[in-house]
Amino acid sequence: MAIWVIISALAFAVAALLALAILRGRIGDEPPAAYDLRVYRDQLKEVERDLARGVIGPDDAERIRAEVSRRILAADAQLQKGGDATAQPRALALTGAAVSLALLVGGSVWVYSRIGAPGYPDMGLASRIEAAQDARLNRISQAEAEARVPASATVQAPSPDFIRLMDQLRTAVAERPGDLQGALLLARNEAVLGNFVAAYKAQAQVLSIKGDQATAADYVDYADMMVLAAGGYVSPEAEAALRAALTRDPQNGPARYYVGLLQAQTGRPDNAFRTWEALLRDGPEGAPHILAVRAQIEDMAFRAGERNFTLPPAGDAPAEPPLAGPSADDIAAAQNMSGEDRMQMIRTMVQNLSDRLALQGGNSAEWARLIGALGVLGDERQARVIWEEAQSVFWDSPEGLAEVNDAARRAGLTE
Repeated sequence: MAIWVIISALAFAVAALLALAILRGRIGDEPPAAYDLRVYRDQLKEVERDLARGVIGPDDAERIRAEVSRRILAADAQLQKGGDATAQPRALALTGAAVSLALLVGGSVWVYSRIGAPGYPDMGLASRIEAAQDARLNRISQAEAEARVPASATVQAPSPDFIRLMDQLRTAVAERPGDLQGALLLARNEAVLGNFVAAYKAQAQVLSIKGDQATAADYVDYADMMVLAAGGYVSPEAEAALRAALTRDPQNGPARYYVGLLQAQTGRPDNAFRTWEALLRDGPEGAPHILAVRAQIEDMAFRAGERNFTLPPAGDAPAEPPLAGPSADDIAAAQNMSGEDRMQMIRTMVQNLSDRLALQGGNSAEWARLIGALGVLGDERQARVIWEEAQSVFWDSPEGLAEVNDAARRAGLTE
């Protein structure tokens, strides 16, 4: 607060001096005509002294007296009129003083608000770093952050059948706490519904089941769901999950993005900028975490004092990976195998695709392929489950929804 007082006082003092000069419009307490009269009379005395010393002749003295006398008469006439012909109008002087005051006081405050740090306490770099560390160590917990997030509607508008299936899934996972696939499906679908607290609790169950086999992606998913549940806040619990992810994969992009966000939230925009700048260089272009960095890094550079930073142009996003899972050709090629081997191969490919969609998501073509493959296998119940899930994923994409619905029709799930 002291910096604002100092800036305002200095600006006001300078503006007051400038305004006073404008209002007075002259130097001294007398008009210019009076000053001129005094100078001219001194010149007449100087002519008499020069004549007495023989510096000038009588003719020159007479000519100079006449010229100075003429000027004395003109100055005296101006003085008798009351005035100072060179003084500016009063209204103009007041306007100039007011404009100067506004520019100096208001301008100084505006400049500081743009390039300064309003709202920050007056402290040196070491004190700021210490305060940031204290803020990080003493920030609120996940539960406290969730309590502060206002209630909101779910992000999806699921059908009654999907709600029924979700209730069944929740019951099944509760009854079979060691079911990895069920916990994965529950975490993913709770997140789809916007139930992020339930989602990260289900993901915690995934981590518990996997134990030492849990991957960096598993921990990042857990942290991501906690951050979403806390309204974008990176809690100490989410930080612990991010550290676990980076221990397993130090180059994990989403984890590095959230670490940068944590640094920004705890008063270290300089560290956040460096973290995001390195992440931006590493890519890959078009990844969700890179898009998030691009949306925020310019503001972070400003906060970090990196005035020369320029956001590089976005490159081309990498091509989508080839579709995984069994195609119609794959299934047809398996006809030459024994019945048991053929079914085992098809089920393995279907399971691989199902696991990848549950863990990483996918496009509508991949969801349609999974529905079609389950239809070929005759697993109508599971095909319907996947179809319902796909409808919830692509509810806001008419093209994607049409593709999965067409796959359901071809699989015999609808008329």
